[in-house]
Amino acid sequence: MKTVYHSSDSRGYANHGWLKSHHTFSFANYHNPERIHFGVLRVLNDDFIEGGMGFGKHPHRDMEIISIPLEGDLRHGDNMGNSGIIKKGDIQVMSAGTGIMHSEENAGEVPVKLLQIWVIPNKMGVTPRYDQMSIEENSVQNDFQQVLSPKADDAGVWIHQDAWFNLAKFDKGFSKEYKIHQSGNGVYVFVIKGKAKIGDQILNERDALGVWDTESFVLEAEENAEILLMEIPMQLPD
Repeated sequence: MKTVYHSSDSRGYANHGWLKSHHTFSFANYHNPERIHFGVLRVLNDDFIEGGMGFGKHPHRDMEIISIPLEGDLRHGDNMGNSGIIKKGDIQVMSAGTGIMHSEENAGEVPVKLLQIWVIPNKMGVTPRYDQMSIEENSVQNDFQQVLSPKADDAGVWIHQDAWFNLAKFDKGFSKEYKIHQSGNGVYVFVIKGKAKIGDQILNERDALGVWDTESFVLEAEENAEILLMEIPMQLPD
């Protein structure tokens, strides 16, 4: 098993006043040649958006974009006619494909905290699409909850990539084996809250560990913890 450890304080940071963002991988003005991507996981931004502020209409193409709110209400709008609010307990996905224009804005006065994730797709030039759903209603304790997969009829949202995302809400002392779905995939484990351990590596809040070249690994909660596991292909598409 191979691993790479990324501590929370090793991330890039940008403070735009209304937006404060920690960048796990190179993004915008933060560039680290050793932190461009993990497999096809290209962006993991830990964002804080002040009340009444947000990202105005802007374009994307040929990227799978996933948003997971942690606090507050985020208002979405796009040029396909989709609009709505996403909040903690929801997940949002966009396949930018041939091109999409969208806005994401704080819908209230309470700051919004969210994870913004970009995954490089296995198909370029697809028809753009948008989806959001509640994952809170199927929330489980001390187990892996699938929130994203490559299959439209499977649990959670789906994307154009052989990827599986799971949330893990573990009580202190609980441990469980995670089994890789597909050969050649790796898992980027990100601790949202609490403290966890994989092998001998302790992961504190907002720390991460990339794991690959293995069929499985054991995740253990050192404290009550909420953890996001992002399984993705390690090989970039041609």
